[in-house]
This record gives sequence, C-alpha cells and structure tokens, in this order.
Amino acid sequence: MSNLTGKKAIITGGSRGLGKATALALAKEGIDVAITGRNEEKLKETVAELEKTGVKAIYSVFDVGNYEEVKTAIKDIVDRLGSVDILVNNAGIAAVGSFNEMEVSLWSQIIQTNVMGMYYVTKEVLPYLLEKNEGDIINVSSTAGLNGNANVSAYSASKFAVIGMSESLMKEVRKNNIRVNTLTPSTIESDMTIELGFTNEGSQDSVLQPEDFADLILAGLKLPRRAMLKGAALWSTNP
Repeated sequence: MSNLTGKKAIITGGSRGLGKATALALAKEGIDVAITGRNEEKLKETVAELEKTGVKAIYSVFDVGNYEEVKTAIKDIVDRLGSVDILVNNAGIAAVGSFNEMEVSLWSQIIQTNVMGMYYVTKEVLPYLLEKNEGDIINVSSTAGLNGNANVSAYSASKFAVIGMSESLMKEVRKNNIRVNTLTPSTIESDMTIELGFTNEGSQDSVLQPEDFADLILAGLKLPRRAMLKGAALWSTNP
C-alpha cells in the first residue's frame, strides 16, 4: 500500500458532507489539504478540525462554475500548498423537479456547477500533475449518472456527463502516470440529501455515510502506482 504522508490534496466542496469526510480521512493519513467552497464560515470550521490532525490545511472561497475565479484560486492554492498531488472533484448541486416545471435557469446552473465546474478545476490542476508525471484525480459522479430517474433530469444529465468526461480524461493521461477514478455512489446521508428529502438525519444503520465514501477514496489512493481504480460504485447493504 502506498504511503500518502506528505502528499497535497485539493478537495472541492470540502466544507461539509462527502467533501469534509474525505478531507478528514486524507488529513489523518498525513496529507496536506486545501478545501474549497462558497461558505467561508463552514470552510474555516472544517480547516480548524483538519489542523488538529497535524497537517497543513487551507481553504479557498470561490464558485467552481466561474472559470475566472477558478483560475485565480487554483494558482493561489498550489502556491500556498507548495504543490498538488491529488484532486477530488466533489463540488456539486442538485434539485428535484419535473422536466417541464424546473426553471431553465436552475437546470443550467446544475450543469454549470456539476459539469463545467469539474472541467474548469481539472483544467487548472492538470498541468501541475502533468509536470510531475504523477497524480490522482477522483471525480464524483453518482448512480444517477448510470440510470436516469423521474424528476432529477438535470442532476442525472450532469452526472452522466461527468462519467463521460472522466473516462475520456483517464484514457488521455494514463501514459503520464495520472490515475483518474470515477466514483458512482448511491444515496449517502449528507447535508444535500437531507435537504432534498432523500435521507433522514441519523439513519446511520440503514444508509451509507460520508465516511464510507471517504474510505473508498483512500483505498484507491493507497493502491500501488501500477494499479488504478478506474471506477467504483458504492452501495448500501440495505435495499
């Protein structure tokens, strides 16, 4: 198993839910972490938790769907971290509504954040990994990217797009010793799924938890460099 101590990671949407759990899991392995998001107060709180593990932890406030903000922020993050080895593209939004009833602006916002946001951040981080000829990119899709369902057309479309983009990139950069991993978890109890009514708070015994997701990411990162987890679907044992 690879030793991750001293690696540098960027996690988008890292102040809560899946992103926060992943940041904490990586920090406990000795990885310096930069988390991003739009709520500075939440980011500060999470950084304080991360620092208790003894690693360097920083945050950056920006909207992944705004390319100009992304360009400036990623350069600043890498300057402050010193380098980057791992990118976890976790930031995403969702909404429930029928195909006709959902406002065009909201449909577009979901695509802009979930697809273009991932593209923007990856585009700015990738040159650093190419220069090192090594790195890991973990892209968070969903089972909604494998099968469509009623009333989540925008979210499902965005997650299908993530899988296509991620797999294409994987085939481009394998030769550069860069591993691109596409994750398709089923429903996980998080702030977002609770807000949308998909899960209930405190359902640890029956629903996947963010920590389960973080463990999967760590397992992929710890594989020897000759091995790559191309994709993985995480499901609950409870139907």
